[in-house]
Amino acid sequence: MNKPKSPNRGLGRGLSSLMSDVNQTHDAPSDRPLRSEQSLPIDQVYPNPDQPRRTFDEESLSDLTASIAEKGIIQPLIVRKRDSDSGAYEIVAGERRWRAAQRAKLHEVPVIVRDFNDVEVLEVAIIENIQRSDLNAIDEAAGYKQLMEKFGRTQDEMGKALGKSRSHIANSVRLLTLPSSVQAFLEDGRLSAGHARALVGHPDADALAAEIVKKGLSVRDAERLSKKDKSKLTMPARKKPAPKDADTVQIENELGANLGMKVSISHADGKENGQIVLNYRNLEQLDDLLRLLSGS
Repeated sequence: MNKPKSPNRGLGRGLSSLMSDVNQTHDAPSDRPLRSEQSLPIDQVYPNPDQPRRTFDEESLSDLTASIAEKGIIQPLIVRKRDSDSGAYEIVAGERRWRAAQRAKLHEVPVIVRDFNDVEVLEVAIIENIQRSDLNAIDEAAGYKQLMEKFGRTQDEMGKALGKSRSHIANSVRLLTLPSSVQAFLEDGRLSAGHARALVGHPDADALAAEIVKKGLSVRDAERLSKKDKSKLTMPARKKPAPKDADTVQIENELGANLGMKVSISHADGKENGQIVLNYRNLEQLDDLLRLLSGS
């Protein structure tokens, strides 16, 4: 009798279990390479197509390449076997090291092979990059969105597993609704997530983002600019009243003098109808007007 398949472990194992392999080498001395389970030819190792991180800083990658060329890879990559190809392995954590190793012309890379499912691979990739402050806001948001859409995870589940609040997850995903030009500013570091959150939902977000970058505004200034600009867009401009002709003004003055009140006369444009507005100062003056109108 076949055993039932184990349930999906993603987001159920906890951070300590998922990340034990990723974190186990952090405290090791940096002057000697770590022991790993094995080494693999670099051409048998492939990046994860669902890796949330899409951009790699060129300067830091060049520095890592120089370090690896001199001292080798200190921290092994974490990989898993590819189901479709028994001789190939997919990177779970360490794509930067793999890229730098290629540039350094290494033929083999040290690896730890682990049996992670698709959800766990994505979780570990996100967690590893976030822990190292190595993921820009757009890539982070795209990773969260992948977990929600591809694997049916809720914001609460992700928050608990990734050590983030539900509001952080929600605010992060909302950044993906910004125009592509604003997202580009986020990816290259010219805008922070705080700046971008102030622009979410704004009809003129791209123009405001360019202004924030140009002037080097703070997050607080960006929030004020967004609110001020949005109020201009939502409040209809008041039309200035057309100037009154001399005859209308004279009638207002004469009628006001007779009644002892301020009188305002307005005509509908292009028509013969209109309205008269009488302004009384107190109730006694109102009583005098009522008696006058009723003929008492």
